[in-house]
Amino acid sequence: MSDGVVPSLAELVALRAAVSGRRSARHGRHGVSGQALSPLRGRGMEYAESREYSHGDDARHIDWRLTARTGRAHTKLFQAERERLTLIVADTAPSLYFGTRVRFKSVQAARAGAIAAWAAARDGDRIAALRGSLREPPVNPGSGPRGALRVLDAMVRWYAQAPAEDAGLGVALDHAARLLRPGSRLIVLADPGSVAALPQRRWAVLAQHHEVVVLLLTDPIETQPPRGTLPFSRDGQRIELDLGVEAQRQRWHDSFVAPVEVALEKLPVRGVRVQALSSDAASESWLPLLGRARPLVA
Repeated sequence: MSDGVVPSLAELVALRAAVSGRRSARHGRHGVSGQALSPLRGRGMEYAESREYSHGDDARHIDWRLTARTGRAHTKLFQAERERLTLIVADTAPSLYFGTRVRFKSVQAARAGAIAAWAAARDGDRIAALRGSLREPPVNPGSGPRGALRVLDAMVRWYAQAPAEDAGLGVALDHAARLLRPGSRLIVLADPGSVAALPQRRWAVLAQHHEVVVLLLTDPIETQPPRGTLPFSRDGQRIELDLGVEAQRQRWHDSFVAPVEVALEKLPVRGVRVQALSSDAASESWLPLLGRARPLVA
């Protein structure tokens, strides 16, 4: 186990037990290691079914035979046949490397990333990971425990300390967009402030063709600050912040609470599953977000 300040590979490996047994792996035509039918229906290659046409559906996918037979417009739905990719995007903003309860936010991010990797291995997915860097390449996709372990090793490196070179969550998502294929699963581990800095339309574009899960890493002191004076150290100097003063408390709310509230309200509207994950919460508590049904897309 770690000390809550730096993640250890042993603790991330042990989290496999928190994932096993929750949901069995999806078996495709050739078992979990072969080509599996993606649970996400979108613009793929294999016809799945037809439904009545709705405003906004792609006219290129109209089922003309069923339309002629019923007298009502119908559109085709397709299902992609492939081994799904789970891509874990790790925010490495400096604001993640602190904590007041149980563990640092960065350690919770590493643990959540490990949970995501083990869930992907369980489901027969290929697993990859990346962070916002202009120099470091992504962790290449791999399957099974070996693929998961490569991601776990990256989580330990990235969250042991703030990387000297962090290009931001926006750059990480740019890299992710080049790796993803329709039907992929994207899991983003992020500080709420990093999410707030991005335009909302970016999430809508990603969620159009992928399953997107965003985990907002928080600490109890951010979301429930005490009414009193908090001491801080900056550049070797002691700074005191009086949160008993309403103006100071409002600024605190705007900096730490508002980004979480906005993300929880706005991202689901754009097709993104989102949850705040506090540093003192069970690292696997977000797992129910995976595998929920999505609206079918023509």
